[in-house]
Amino acid sequence: MDALSLARFQFAITTIYHFFFVPLTLGLVILVAIMETLYVLKKDETYKRMTKFWGKLFLINFAMGVVTGIVQEFQFGMNWSEYSRFMGDIFGAPLAIEALLAFFLESTLLGVWIFGWDKINPKLHLLAIWLVAFGSNISALWILIANSFMQQPVGYALNHGRAEMTNFFEVITNPHVLTQFPHTVLSGLTTGAFFVVGISAYHMLRNNEVDFFKRSFRMAVILAVISSILVAIMGHIQGQHMVQVQPMKMAAAEALWETEKGADFSIIALIDSSNRKNLFELSLPNVLSFMANNDFNSEVKGINELQKTYESKYGAGNYIPPIELAFWTFRIMVGIGGLLILISILALYLDYKNQLVISRWLLAILPFAIVLPYIANTAGWLLTEMGRLPWIVFGLFRVDQGASPNVSANMLFLSLLVYIILYTILIGATIYLFKKIAIAGPAATDKGVITLDDVKQTA
Repeated sequence: MDALSLARFQFAITTIYHFFFVPLTLGLVILVAIMETLYVLKKDETYKRMTKFWGKLFLINFAMGVVTGIVQEFQFGMNWSEYSRFMGDIFGAPLAIEALLAFFLESTLLGVWIFGWDKINPKLHLLAIWLVAFGSNISALWILIANSFMQQPVGYALNHGRAEMTNFFEVITNPHVLTQFPHTVLSGLTTGAFFVVGISAYHMLRNNEVDFFKRSFRMAVILAVISSILVAIMGHIQGQHMVQVQPMKMAAAEALWETEKGADFSIIALIDSSNRKNLFELSLPNVLSFMANNDFNSEVKGINELQKTYESKYGAGNYIPPIELAFWTFRIMVGIGGLLILISILALYLDYKNQLVISRWLLAILPFAIVLPYIANTAGWLLTEMGRLPWIVFGLFRVDQGASPNVSANMLFLSLLVYIILYTILIGATIYLFKKIAIAGPAATDKGVITLDDVKQTA
C-alpha cells in the first residue's frame, strides 16, 4: 500500500477504536445521572447502589475514551499536515472550545463526583454528575461542528489556498450539525440503554439481585424504546438533508446508477461497480423517493448524472465513492436500527405485563444485543466519512491533497502496526474489566465507586 492509503487506513482504525467508547460515554452517563437523581429524591439506597455500580462501568469506559481520543487528534499533525494547514483556521476554534470548556468541565467535575461521595452535599454531588453528562455531550457537539464543516462548508472564505473562517455563528449553526448532533446523541443513548439492559438481563436470568437489576432494566428499556425510535426519525431527517447537500452519498448508499422518478429502495443488490450497474436487485417500489423527499414519485439523482455534474463543476476526476461499502454500511445501520426498536418494544411490553422473568429466552438473548448498537454506530460513521470520497472537505479539498508529504509508507506501516496492537490490548483490557465488574454485580461497588486496585487494573 502507498503512503496515502496507509494514512487513511490508520486514521480509520484509530477512529473506529475511539468510537468504540464514545457512544457509551454519551448515553450511560445520562442513565447514571437519572439513577442518582432518583436516589436524592427518594432516599432509596437501591438507587445509590445502582448509581455506583453503573457509574463504575462508565468510569472505565470514559478513561479509555480519553486515551484513544488524544491519539486520534495527533493524527492531524502527524499524517495529515496539509489538511491541517488547509483547515486549521476552521478546526481551531471548535476543537479549542471542546478541550478548554467541555472536556475540562467534564473531567474536573468527574473527579468531584468520584471522590465526593458522602463528603459534599448530595445535591451538589448530583449536580456534578449532571454537569459531567452535559460536558460529555457538549464535547460531542463541538467535535461534530468541526466535522460538519467537512460535510457542508459554511461561514468561510478561501484565502491563499486555505479555508479561513469569516462567520463563527454560521459555522456553529451549520445545518448539517443540526441533524448530525441529535442523531449522534440519540445513538449514544441507545448504546447506553442496551448496555444496561443486556447486563441486567444476564443477572435476572440467574436470579441475582432481582430487584436491583429489574429497576435498572426497566429504566434502561424505557430509554431504549424512546431513543431507538428517535434515532430512526433523526436518521430519516439527516438522510433527506444529505440528499440536498451530498446527493452522491445517497446515490452511492442506494447503488442508484441512473436518475429515477419514483425510485425504488434496494433491500439487497449485486453490484457491478466496474460496469456501473446492478446485476440483481430486490427492491421496494418508490420507497427511496419517499425517503429522499417525502414523495413517492419524486426524482432522485443517480450516480452517472452526478458524476457528469461534478466533472463540469470541479474538473475531470472520479467523484464516485466506494459503492459497495456505502450500500452495505447503510443497510447494516438501518437494519440494526429497526431490530433494536423491535427488541426494545418487545422487552418493554413483557416487562409491563410482568412476564419478563418467565420469558427466559429473551433474557438469554439480550446480553448479546449489547453489541448491536456498536455495529450500527461503526457502520454509520463509515458511511458518513467514506461516502464523501474523494472529498475530505466536500467540494473544497480532496483526500489526496491532505496527507503529510514527508511521511513514508514504511513509517506509516510501522506506526499502524503499533496502534493496532496497543488499541487491541486496550479494548481487551476494557472488555475484561467490563466483564469482571458486570458479572460481580453491585457487590463490586458497595465499598465505593472506584478503588485504587481498579485504577491499577485500568492502567
